[in-house]
Amino acid sequence: MNILFVLTSHNELGDTGKKTGFWIEEFANPYYTLLDKGADITLATPKGGLAPIDPSSDTPDASTNDTERFKNDAVAQDKIKNTLALSKIDPSDYDAVFYPGGHGPLWDLANDTTSIALIETFNRQKKPIGFVCHAPAALKGVKNEDGSPLVKGKKVTGFTNTEEEAVQLTNVVPFLVEDMLKETGGIYSKKSDWAPYAIQDGNLITGQNPASSELVAEKLLASLN
Repeated sequence: MNILFVLTSHNELGDTGKKTGFWIEEFANPYYTLLDKGADITLATPKGGLAPIDPSSDTPDASTNDTERFKNDAVAQDKIKNTLALSKIDPSDYDAVFYPGGHGPLWDLANDTTSIALIETFNRQKKPIGFVCHAPAALKGVKNEDGSPLVKGKKVTGFTNTEEEAVQLTNVVPFLVEDMLKETGGIYSKKSDWAPYAIQDGNLITGQNPASSELVAEKLLASLN
């Protein structure tokens, strides 16, 4: 199993002066879930090099067994510091792709033409494509072969408007994931705020929030077996 993880390169939280990036738990849990099953995992970002960690995800409150494992894993940390540039990735080398969330993807991956083309290729090849929390933002400009939005008519989930309100970033983010998925024709569903929830429609797998990262990883794994 060769699996590609695509992370954000973006580290500025709008014009707040605060930092953002990817959410550690949403990377660490799927990374170890898949690694422990024998997957070979490659990390890529739009710019290559360091993938920025969202400081809000690196706190005692946000700590999990997987984030602690990551903090003690020199190999994984080295991969985060030295990601490949997306432009150097050949989708045919991989069996699946997974996008961890964090607020960063709203700014870069949502509009990154290389990422959009990559997802379109994976989808055309009927390979699993997984996204969690804010990462479905990366689907914003992704199209099917007929030119329709990839999520149109598909069952999807992602970070909810009420969850965004709870973290007080509704007026900071460039768009709301829930609204975007609905506006592009997705059949959006959710559970209560912060509850684990993931949904699969064909090869498309989406999870609602950080607590859903393991469910997305498990569905991705099941799709490969």
